[in-house]
Amino acid sequence: MSTSPEHARLLRLATRASLAVASTLIVAKAVAWWLSGSVSMLAGLTDSLLDGAASFLNLLAVHYALRPADEDHRYGHGKAEALSGMAQSLFIAVSAFLIGFQAIERIQHPQSLGAPGLGILVMLLSIALTVALLTFQHKVVKETGSAAIRADSLHYRSDLLLNISIMVALGLAYFGYDQLDAYFGLVIAFYILWSAISIARETVSVLMDAELEPGVSTRMLELAQNVPGVLGAHDLRTRISGNHWFVQLHLELPGTLTLLVAHDLCEQVERAIIAEYPKAEVLVHADPQEVTQGASGPVLN
Repeated sequence: MSTSPEHARLLRLATRASLAVASTLIVAKAVAWWLSGSVSMLAGLTDSLLDGAASFLNLLAVHYALRPADEDHRYGHGKAEALSGMAQSLFIAVSAFLIGFQAIERIQHPQSLGAPGLGILVMLLSIALTVALLTFQHKVVKETGSAAIRADSLHYRSDLLLNISIMVALGLAYFGYDQLDAYFGLVIAFYILWSAISIARETVSVLMDAELEPGVSTRMLELAQNVPGVLGAHDLRTRISGNHWFVQLHLELPGTLTLLVAHDLCEQVERAIIAEYPKAEVLVHADPQEVTQGASGPVLN
């Protein structure tokens, strides 16, 4: 059930890269906001500050989630990733409210912006770093399926749109349309809040042990039933913890089989599912066909 060394290396590298990008952008945006007074730039700075806090929390959570199973956590520590995602959604929601408050205040009390050119350069740097980070995070999520890195990637995707919006607002300010800066900040706040809700919904599904996608469960039943000697499969149950999928199912086998043969068929089913879904840890229960046929009530597939 342990995570492979390569997956662990990618997860640690992704969390460190995220923290490094957030730290760089905090410094750059702080300077640009101080010189320009832009609400959109303040929105970007506030978001980057919370990104830095979330990325640091993510680093700690992934480090803890990679710990092997022990006597107190027999299913491992993978749920720490989902907890980190929930905390990230909270950070992002707070960021949205702060940005929205500042935007409304600036709409009510308009001010001219200073140094929009510097702000545009900072946003170009932000966009370049964010694109590079998202590209790497996409690779890590594809390789590991990490919920924490997926949540981190989701809010950096919102950051990319945020940075583009800020650059447009600063560009308009450069041509004299300063008032639009505050309205851009307000729109950005709503988008960030929606991103926070999306992250929260995904992490709650993991924490509440939601089933895998129906197509995956159906395919696992097919793989089990395709093993020669297996008469049927039912009561498939799945859940996710970190990078691991926990799968339980019942097999229908002839009641005349010896225990050794039945055990071998169960292992063949386990290997067939794991060969297609390497993240899965499969627990198989063998039911004699005679018992299954005589059982009352519907069979759950």
